[in-house]
Amino acid sequence: MALISGTARGRGRAAALRFAAEGALVVGGDLLHEEAVETQRLIAQKGGTALTPGPLDVTDEDSVRTWVSEAADAFGGIDIVYADAGAVRFGAIDRRPYEDFAFTRAELDSVWLTAHVAWPHLVRSRGCVLTVGSTAGLTRQLAAKGAPHGIRANCISPGMIDTKGTRDDLLAEEHPMRGHAEHIPLGRVGTPDDVVDAALFLVSDEASYITGTNLVVDGGWSTVLPGTLADKEFRT
Repeated sequence: MALISGTARGRGRAAALRFAAEGALVVGGDLLHEEAVETQRLIAQKGGTALTPGPLDVTDEDSVRTWVSEAADAFGGIDIVYADAGAVRFGAIDRRPYEDFAFTRAELDSVWLTAHVAWPHLVRSRGCVLTVGSTAGLTRQLAAKGAPHGIRANCISPGMIDTKGTRDDLLAEEHPMRGHAEHIPLGRVGTPDDVVDAALFLVSDEASYITGTNLVVDGGWSTVLPGTLADKEFRT
């Protein structure tokens, strides 16, 4: 059974649909509950099995505990935790308020709380944790902690991915980083499916000897960061 947060839209919805198509029993969740339920309906229409117990706030311990408990009760355990929920705010440090910086704590809470609450179930199933980070940071603590129990923990770090969130922010006409998409070596902005393809591999048996890895899915953007000498050499 795959426990996936952030299933209302974007990468989370794409992950839920693909995992279900591959035969996983999916339990999704999102603060945008109606949209997460729509994801569940889409899975059912394609013959898959999914459950969306109720609105999920991945920064609230009670909400996460209820979600994990209902998932385990419904399907008898948890094999995969895919912590995909989260949101970020970008901007220059001299113009963004502290509230925007503090807001990004949700990115950490969403991973820590879900892994913390689901951990006993993962120990029993010798399961797998998959987080979604970014090219801005790496962590391997879950991999070290889980290895004695047979739990693998890996991270996917997407670059610029075409979702409603990025279209409203990073890819918006007025956003100063919008032009950075032109520097992506593979010549395009990523899609949610690009991220999910990597996720499916990392949670599969084919990746059974991979843990503590950060897989960057960014079309090569981080190898030629815009404005650097490497980028100039690439473009010439």
